[in-house]
Amino acid sequence: MKIGFVPIDNRPVCYTLPEQIAAIDESIELFMPDRNLLGSLTKYADTDKLFEWLKNLPELDAVIISLDTLAYGGLISSRRCPDKFEQIKSRIEKLKEILSQKNAEIYAFSSIMRISNNNINEEEKEYWNKWGKKIFNYSYCMDKYGTVCQKEVPDEILEDYLNTRKRNFEINKIYLDWQKQGFFNTLVFSKDDCTEFGFNVQEAKTLEKLGGFVKTGADEIPLSLLARAIKGDVKIAPVFLEPQYKNLISNYEDIPVEKSVSGQIELAGCKISNENDADILLYVNNFKKHQGEIVMGIDTEPFNGIWKTPLKPYMIADIRFANGADNKFVEQIFKTDFDDNFYGYSAWNTTANTLGSLICAAKIKYLAKNYSENAFKKLAIVRFLDDWAYQATVRQQKPDAALIKSKITNFEKIVFDKMHLSANLSYKFPWNRLFEVEIEFN
Repeated sequence: MKIGFVPIDNRPVCYTLPEQIAAIDESIELFMPDRNLLGSLTKYADTDKLFEWLKNLPELDAVIISLDTLAYGGLISSRRCPDKFEQIKSRIEKLKEILSQKNAEIYAFSSIMRISNNNINEEEKEYWNKWGKKIFNYSYCMDKYGTVCQKEVPDEILEDYLNTRKRNFEINKIYLDWQKQGFFNTLVFSKDDCTEFGFNVQEAKTLEKLGGFVKTGADEIPLSLLARAIKGDVKIAPVFLEPQYKNLISNYEDIPVEKSVSGQIELAGCKISNENDADILLYVNNFKKHQGEIVMGIDTEPFNGIWKTPLKPYMIADIRFANGADNKFVEQIFKTDFDDNFYGYSAWNTTANTLGSLICAAKIKYLAKNYSENAFKKLAIVRFLDDWAYQATVRQQKPDAALIKSKITNFEKIVFDKMHLSANLSYKFPWNRLFEVEIEFN
């Protein structure tokens, strides 16, 4: 199967993770643009060269498109890009013309612009470092009460922010029109960093009323669409380790864990099943009372049970903590051995991030026409060393790139022993921040 794939940006989880997952089935040919053409934390994607790359692709079965990349230069750029509506409209019409000439199913997603509740402008416009929280409060009050709680944001700042939102929303409505014309096989509008009220919530409701499909999450959605593009019936049964708490809501999301799980299974083109009939069991290490987050200093009760290796294919979504593993849980699962029934582990960032990436890899492994055990083991090594060793432990020591190798060596030995595969690994910070680490096989 030949698949074109346009990532959100050049982060490891957006660029190298799709490659690692697709490599599990050597019959999949994944075509991706040169990484240098994609956006970063501070650079917009080169949309002209990306359009040329799309034109020159061979005949494909499917194309996975992050629309923000080609419209604005990336997900982060969609909040910063100064281009006017007509400029963006002209750009996406060019995209439609190129894609219309491809005899391929098109799976696409576009973000509903988020509203972060902080004064950090790392991924926002410059004025967010002073007015971010106040803009969030304005949005929250306008949605919940229909009026401002208190006028705190200068008119020129508010006007710029609202104009950017309106531009992006109008572009999303154009995509929805294309969907109604049958242009997309699947079109998803993503809600990232959600709360109960806000302009993003309003826009999501409007898009749904107009017939759009809205999904909580963001970075994992291209992987969910990759899974959806790969045809084949896979029945998945969710198994919650804390079943009485499955209706709680994760950090950065606005729907209960159980609904998040079912939504991710269905978006991946899989079916929800009971344990007896399932092809794969999805174990969810969910939280009690509230989700923890180690890097934010938010604790929660860790897993305190006994883990027994299932007798049929299974995967593990470790969401007790956001952005990193539950150390007690990993300690338990490492007391057992991983056999051929092991279909993956993830504790990547948000609940949606974890689920979407995990289910994609499991579906590809289950349906693989030319299965690569080595590629699957490499993927598992990366996820354990990133989500567990780095995010849940080493990151808390705030290491620089030169020190990571020495701090993570003992974790490597444990993971290599469990996966029966050793490698020479290197570590770096591609965006010059601790939030994401890139693990490379040398």
